[in-house]
Amino acid sequence: MTQGRIEWLSPADPPEAFPDVSRALTEPDGLLAAGGDLSPERLLAAYARGIFPWFEAGQPILWWSPDPRCVLRPDRLHVARRLRRQLRNSPTELRFNTAFGDVIRACAGKRRSQQGTWITDDMIAAYEHLHREGWAHSIETWDGGELTGGLYGLGIGRVFFGESMFSGRPNTSKMALLGLTRHMQSAGIELLDCQVASPHLFTLGAEYMPRRDFSAFLAAACDPPERHAAWTAKPVPVCSLFVA
Repeated sequence: MTQGRIEWLSPADPPEAFPDVSRALTEPDGLLAAGGDLSPERLLAAYARGIFPWFEAGQPILWWSPDPRCVLRPDRLHVARRLRRQLRNSPTELRFNTAFGDVIRACAGKRRSQQGTWITDDMIAAYEHLHREGWAHSIETWDGGELTGGLYGLGIGRVFFGESMFSGRPNTSKMALLGLTRHMQSAGIELLDCQVASPHLFTLGAEYMPRRDFSAFLAAACDPPERHAAWTAKPVPVCSLFVA
């Protein structure tokens, strides 16, 4: 592949048959390959190499590895003073992996109401499959039996690969993110991959990591490619996450 062209994958290609991420385009940033499929094996092989799918309905599957990468270390999450006050007396509780399908569909619905979505029906089916196999997880906020916010992503080894989040009420996605980082700290999960940078993520403590460093980190942190299994089955009051 030369600069300005990408490699096309066939569904018949081995799941790990991705070009090296160093061959990704600079414009658009990180576009690496197209085609293939969304099988669990190919998705897991992609994430462990720092590659993720991102495409809209009607497009081929597009695979990306931007440089630099946006990441968040769990101990560096910034909790704003206003959110701290809200946490102190909030009746909201966190739950893990109890409504994965509802979370991913809420994320897709939010994007559709804004500017279209990359969370297509095929993507939903693929990630629900990964959830059933113990790779994909949802972190949810609940209030009085109502799902009010959350996020979802993949857990492989010592990395959580965040995909999308939604807020049905003010700050609920931030509460879910705080719950995720607390879980990561207790479970020895060292890095949250935020994929694509945004000003909002940087206000929460995200930072850039050069792709070369990110790839080297994944090579160690995702080998072996173990599932995250330490999720609590009990609801967690968000007030217990209050940071003084």
